[in-house]
Amino acid sequence: MAGLFITGTDTGVGKTFVTRGIASALRARGRRVGVMKPVETGCGGTASRHPADALALRAAAGSKLSLDRICPYQLDAPLAPDVAARLENTRIDPATIVAAYRAIRAGHDLTLVEGAGGLLVPIVERYSMADLARDLDLPLLVVVDSRLGAVSHTLLTLEAAAARGLAVRGYLLNHAAAPDEAAATNASILSRCTDSPCLGAIGWTPAAERDPGAVVEPAIDWERLLPVDEGD
Repeated sequence: MAGLFITGTDTGVGKTFVTRGIASALRARGRRVGVMKPVETGCGGTASRHPADALALRAAAGSKLSLDRICPYQLDAPLAPDVAARLENTRIDPATIVAAYRAIRAGHDLTLVEGAGGLLVPIVERYSMADLARDLDLPLLVVVDSRLGAVSHTLLTLEAAAARGLAVRGYLLNHAAAPDEAAATNASILSRCTDSPCLGAIGWTPAAERDPGAVVEPAIDWERLLPVDEGD
């Protein structure tokens, strides 16, 4: 397996935290981990770009690659990629992303690609994150914000992936917001409503930063995420 595409049920659900955690854990096992954030929005003005997610991923993987390679498109406005690019009179080229990914993949055992927003967020016109995952030929890990509404959001994401022929390794529950009554029942409901496996559950919120590796390493089902014949 060349890598994983980490998507989520929404924005702000913990995709970057989970990707950092996986990268850190695999790096500790001696794996050469590549990381990529193909498009990052909300990076600030052109004179002072700060792709926070890409920087965090690079640090977690211990990568020496340039930010331009890890994150080919860094955009100012905190909006969907296609919208943010149009505001800067820029057109995102999926071929540029694919080429950057292949260059990263060539020098690593496994490459983690973190999407922006949810699976169907448009990158350019009707080309979405799902289309990118297909073109990169990567299986998905879906990060779920386990709160009220998570069941529908998760099932819709999984259904969209299946409709496009995308492989899904499973989903990871994250309590990205204050726990509510739904959080206590989401795992059991989802287990009854989908054959995609739950690969674990973590508790992380943007307001309470924790060590990603320490949180993800013991929580995730590594055998299902990275089967032995592919991950070792």
